[in-house]
Amino acid sequence: MSSPTVPAPPIRRIAHLDMDAFYASVELLRYPQLKGLPVVIGGGRRSADEAIRHVPEGGTLADIPVDAFPRLKDYVGRGVITTATYPARQFGVGSAMGLMKAAKLCPQAIILPVDFDEIRRYSRTFKQVIREVAPLMEDRGVDEVYIDFTDVPGGQRDGGRSLARLIQKAIFDATGLTCSIGVAPNKLIAKMASEFNKPNGISVVYEDDLQTRIWPLPCRKVNGIGPKADEKLKRFGIETVGQLAARERDWLIQNFGKSTGAWMHEVAWGRDNRPVVTESEPVSMSRETTFDRDLHAVRDRAELGAIFTHLCEKVAEDLQRKGYVGKTIGIKLRYDDFRIATRDQTIERHTADGKTIRQVGGLCLKRVPLERPLRLLGVRVGALAKAGSPEATAPAAGGPATRASAEAVSATASLF
Repeated sequence: MSSPTVPAPPIRRIAHLDMDAFYASVELLRYPQLKGLPVVIGGGRRSADEAIRHVPEGGTLADIPVDAFPRLKDYVGRGVITTATYPARQFGVGSAMGLMKAAKLCPQAIILPVDFDEIRRYSRTFKQVIREVAPLMEDRGVDEVYIDFTDVPGGQRDGGRSLARLIQKAIFDATGLTCSIGVAPNKLIAKMASEFNKPNGISVVYEDDLQTRIWPLPCRKVNGIGPKADEKLKRFGIETVGQLAARERDWLIQNFGKSTGAWMHEVAWGRDNRPVVTESEPVSMSRETTFDRDLHAVRDRAELGAIFTHLCEKVAEDLQRKGYVGKTIGIKLRYDDFRIATRDQTIERHTADGKTIRQVGGLCLKRVPLERPLRLLGVRVGALAKAGSPEATAPAAGGPATRASAEAVSATASLF
């Protein structure tokens, strides 16, 4: 009598979903008259942005004439682009580029500020849509996620293409937004695949596709190989993933270090066993802003004070909304010469209170030099715990050197 046949385990199928030009796409829902035009999102809110919000009675935002929107050529400041529509990208404009530089490439582009509240609202919506179809989802930021298709009904059909198409349609029906999805044997290749067919595309990569679809790609396409590592690889004549795979593991370790070299060897051969993590605790939460002009702690004290208070309040709102408290509060400054200074202070008990964050941040400001003008100011809350947990209600250990007493906090006035 023959033994029963044991079914083979399902093939691992991991998807990476990336919303298409997310920040810009959200704005185009609000201003449909801008579809098909070069639009960049970035910088702070300006008076020109407020002007276009004054819609005549009975009208809507969609009725605002295109000519009324501010143009990139008129921008003055040093904000950076958060994202750009695909028509703008055709001019070489892209994320993280300075707005002044972008103005030279595409002066006719329309510029809009980032509306973080609206972005978060759409982010929560599209992720909830995904969870209803495929519960094993890893949140990787406001506009991208990993999804484990392996055991989801339909997740193996056409290598995962059918399920990807279903998710794409469900997101579009719920939000009006498009996304691009890569499906592959692991997270490493799935992330690369999601870039193959943008916008609104689906790319499926199988294990046998490594040499034909992954090896010809530039090394920079591997998530984790940054500009410096890529430059060093090029100095050794290594420009593609295939050329990286051709190098011996020991050679990579010798030239890039034990950890990085071994990792490079693994990723070049498409190996990645990282699971899709559905619940990951944040290490910290922060807010920061880059000023349109340099601000000085003395000359611009009132303006800096208002900005600092706003950042502290926003961090507190983020903590409260997500159900966290923290006890290490820090600040970040970038001076006009691009040097960065950070300081932090650990208080006795966890908090999500904006006033407390503001007061402790003031203590941190007393410990940094403020003679030079500032380009950027940021606030961070770390050592997080879930609100109401035993960890959050226990006092911090350590002496005066490791925590700020309540008396010290309340008695200290911020520099601004």
